[in-house]
Amino acid sequence: MTYQAYARTVRAVHWPQAIWALALGLALIIVQTQSTAAQSRPDSFADLAEEISPAVVNITTATTVAANTNPQFNVPEGSPFEDFFRDFMDRNQSPNRPRRSSALGSGFVISADGFIVTNNHVIENADEITIEFFSGEELDAELIGRDPNTDIALLKVESADPLPFVEFGNSDVARVGDWVMAIGNPLGQGFSVSVGIISARNRALSGSYDDYIQTDAAINRGNSGGPLFNLEGDVIGVNTAILSPNGGSIGIGFSMASNVVTNVVDQLKEFGETRRGWLGVRIQDVEEDVAETLELTEAAGALVTDVPDGPAKDAGILSGDVILQFDGHVVEDTRQLVRIVGAAPVGKSVEVVLWRDGAEVTLGVTLGRREEAENAMPASAPANEEPVEKEVLGLTITAMTPELREQLGLADDASGLVVQDVVETSEAYKEGVRAGDLITEAGQQKVATVAELEERIEAAKEAGRKSLLLLVRRNGDPRFVALSLQS
Repeated sequence: MTYQAYARTVRAVHWPQAIWALALGLALIIVQTQSTAAQSRPDSFADLAEEISPAVVNITTATTVAANTNPQFNVPEGSPFEDFFRDFMDRNQSPNRPRRSSALGSGFVISADGFIVTNNHVIENADEITIEFFSGEELDAELIGRDPNTDIALLKVESADPLPFVEFGNSDVARVGDWVMAIGNPLGQGFSVSVGIISARNRALSGSYDDYIQTDAAINRGNSGGPLFNLEGDVIGVNTAILSPNGGSIGIGFSMASNVVTNVVDQLKEFGETRRGWLGVRIQDVEEDVAETLELTEAAGALVTDVPDGPAKDAGILSGDVILQFDGHVVEDTRQLVRIVGAAPVGKSVEVVLWRDGAEVTLGVTLGRREEAENAMPASAPANEEPVEKEVLGLTITAMTPELREQLGLADDASGLVVQDVVETSEAYKEGVRAGDLITEAGQQKVATVAELEERIEAAKEAGRKSLLLLVRRNGDPRFVALSLQS
């Protein structure tokens, strides 16, 4: 209600003059307070910029580029132009010679003793890293550690005096619409400040651990590695990427959320490398049709498609289980599970709540280390069956043979049913099943023969199920597909 409307209401009531005046005064105070609260934008960002700029740095790197063994100009030996081209290339730094390449970026100091955070891509392969401070002072930096998965790197400089620094804030409480400030070295122009708002949260670009804040604060080439501040002067993101058709800012920039960065920085500082938790499962999101087949009330959680040797297998987690909770966190989808597992300490014992056979099951798992298990391969069961071809559920399938294993490039112990053909008008085709795929489970039980698949289909129909869950592998990558049993 506006002040004018409130005043009309007050005057309509026959109150004594003193009470009437008091009521109007209170109304004016309330309206002014609401107006002040609504105007969260300060009159100027100058004080904030002046306070935090000394902790922001420009980063220059130098890299030796190997000699080019395939020069652009090839002049026949003995040619009258041979001497001319040799002199020309010598004067213009022949591509056969190693050369120095430089790059520019940004960063920020996080401690008085000289630890500096930036992007991995700013310093990757650099031979020399030079830090320029707001004061103009320059210092050489040492690389402490880096994490390509989150594009974060930690540097260290030695200074005789304590350095101005900034602290990380809690990115989880940042809201869409909040004001933010970016400071960096855009296009090599030196220290530059831009302001905008948080446009979106929880953006993913290409990495497993992505959790980006999207902002319209101007970010350009050279801003990479610089800080994104809230209005309290806390770092809530590390400016990493832009979305642009022309290489310049169009108001879509991405900053890795500080709550991801702090965990990485702590590990780099302590170990010089990351040490992420590892559960040891391959997973996919739970789609609506899969949720219905598994009798889940909602399409949420992470569906386990494979369990190689590792912590999950040791704990008794099975393919076909749906992970509903991990270490007290409700699991919404696979992306969230990957992040919270990766952030968990190696060796920690956690409780995992699963959905199995229509009921919740709780298991204890001791986490391994992800970096030590990058090449873990799933195990498969052998099968020795005569080839039988059958058309079912829009698929032409046959049992595995040594010839098919060789033809499809499968391991010697690969088992299951090979998809020979798919009817293009079928639901299976719509769900992405293709010739050459391998069906290893049906109804969450292993299948190696056509007869076993037919048994699973009949059992599902007798149980009144509307669809059957198949585990399909392609190039070793598993995923679940729910196919309708309605004829």
